[in-house]
Amino acid sequence: MTTKRLPADWTELDQRAVDTIRVLAADAVEKCGSGHPGTAMSLAPTAYALFQRVMRHDPADPDWVGRDRFVLSAGHSSLTLYLQLFLSGYGLELDDIKSLRTWDSKTPGHPEYWHTPGVETTTGPLGQGLANGVGMAIAARRERGLLDPEAAPGESPFDHQIYVIASDGDIEEGVTSEASSLAGTQQLGNLTVIYDANEISIEDDTKIALSEDTAKRYEAYGWHVITVDGGEDVSSILDALDAAKGKPDQPTLIVLRTVIGYPAPNKMNSGKAHGAALGGDEVAGIKKELGFDPEKSFEISDEVLSHARQVVDRAKTSHAEWQKSYDNWAAANPDREALLNRMRTRELPAGWQEKLPSWEADGKGIATRKASGEILGALADVLPELWGGSADLAESNNTTMKGVDSFGPAHISTEMWPAQPYGRTLHFGVREHAMGSILNGIALHGGTRPYGGTFLIFSDYMRPAVRLAALMRAPVVYVWTHDSIGLGEDGPTHQPIEQLSALRAIPGLSVVRPADANETAHAWKAVLEDTSGPAGLALTRQGVPTLEGTDADGVAKGGYVLAEAANGAPELVLIATGSEVQLAVEARKILEDEGVATRVVSMPCVEWFDRQDRSYREQVLPPSVRARVAVEAGIAQSWYRFVKDAGEIVSIEHFGASADYKTLFEKFGFTTGAVTDAARRSLDNARSQA
Repeated sequence: MTTKRLPADWTELDQRAVDTIRVLAADAVEKCGSGHPGTAMSLAPTAYALFQRVMRHDPADPDWVGRDRFVLSAGHSSLTLYLQLFLSGYGLELDDIKSLRTWDSKTPGHPEYWHTPGVETTTGPLGQGLANGVGMAIAARRERGLLDPEAAPGESPFDHQIYVIASDGDIEEGVTSEASSLAGTQQLGNLTVIYDANEISIEDDTKIALSEDTAKRYEAYGWHVITVDGGEDVSSILDALDAAKGKPDQPTLIVLRTVIGYPAPNKMNSGKAHGAALGGDEVAGIKKELGFDPEKSFEISDEVLSHARQVVDRAKTSHAEWQKSYDNWAAANPDREALLNRMRTRELPAGWQEKLPSWEADGKGIATRKASGEILGALADVLPELWGGSADLAESNNTTMKGVDSFGPAHISTEMWPAQPYGRTLHFGVREHAMGSILNGIALHGGTRPYGGTFLIFSDYMRPAVRLAALMRAPVVYVWTHDSIGLGEDGPTHQPIEQLSALRAIPGLSVVRPADANETAHAWKAVLEDTSGPAGLALTRQGVPTLEGTDADGVAKGGYVLAEAANGAPELVLIATGSEVQLAVEARKILEDEGVATRVVSMPCVEWFDRQDRSYREQVLPPSVRARVAVEAGIAQSWYRFVKDAGEIVSIEHFGASADYKTLFEKFGFTTGAVTDAARRSLDNARSQA
């Protein structure tokens, strides 16, 4: 498995560069005292071949539209990527390698998007990167369909490849099974995954937990599978990567059997090479084996670095060739180029918001999920970059734009869903976790703006991907419907109780729960105008009345005065979200009749409200008004800081039940009477504490 087969043009400097990578990986982990040296060492030939011989990329322009994408799904082996970025000239230098995993370094323990030039996605939680790669491949095809659908295969400036390196741990994670199954259905020929089958994990030999034939599993998914028996067999690795390009209708899995930690004399092919420093004696042995001075650390010759950085010159040539193709396309397609330029900056077209529908406050109820569906339909023509679908709940989530084709090869068309490769409606199947990760990949690829729908309760299934979207500030939109016990008869398994507060606990995620159809339109407007991170729309199954006084600017600020006290000087503030805002509005009328000056604050997004300056927040929630009630059909956790010591919260602190929503709201205390009772208690609290 360590037999070397090298291409005819593989020079001594190429081999020295590969060996230098191994030594630097061992030294970096040794200096830090923690990390993962073994995989970076055994994958050195593969990663070097990718960056030096295979991928189209430009270290001088990491965001080049025409680049191939590289995803290190095995994010624990961050040195596999960092050392290629260093050798290729992306801005990392030797001192950055020496600073691995330390404060304020460019080389954190796992690759982080936004942090290090050349890192396409944050990886580390295993499986996410591979699923991100599926999303990038999907996005690349959709982008081509928007910009250059007539070009022959391989002839468009928007044709490029997605390369992923995955580990045994990635393959074991369920999210990769979900994503890989969908990738096979979608025939993503622009996706190549190199599976580093070193058969070692933290618990040593993986046969204790992994006995499947992964190659056969991927063949069953519809992938093209190639096996390369040896991480030193560069010729076969390059042949396999070349063969992958010849399969336009299949994603490719290259099963690469490496020896982790090669050539560590005592620890290679063992768990001791996986996730810890190798030790001084072992590092010295590696250096002796490879012809390096065991007394020196971080040794790299000027000749090796100069040789590796010739990739910069090669990139200039390939970039210039690509630019000619791009310029020809742009000259022939000025409208499409304008679309591309707008998509790259995520700029919305002038006047787009005029397409947003509005509803009269006429007493008729409409579910906010239904309003959301009408909004998406209204925006279809003006925002071609906006697209998405659902985890098999399209008609429940209302995520389908009327009259558009589904995304996928024509042969997967059904009577209900006509598909074509450049279609717009995504079908994720019952794969919520993969949907979240794929949406991240689509957003990170750049250009298009994705959304994905499921029930709010199943946000639990996709939470790891949602957290990573927030960490990466990826502008993904989640359409989470059936947002409370108000979904009714499906019962407690489907009724979210703790989810709103749990999602609000994720830094950087905006959770938006609009009160009615108009607030839903305002929420979509605010979400699409904000590209600083992900947002989730929590929408009702049941109809809710269209309210007087909703305000687009107020929604964008997260909270606003929906109904003011009649005398303009509130003694009591009622705060509510979503379907419970109507209860606050009804309670206000009763309390005002009793002589209690009552303000209603609709707070669709706590995160947006927190962004506002103190003066605005105090205008909405005056500190002098200590009598406050918060109303939300979920646990109370989100609201204590708003109601403070004199306040009351109308919430649900237990699981739901199976019944129609009106019965559930009555039985579990979401009624106008419950709100007025809470208001009176809060007034008593405030008076007694005065």
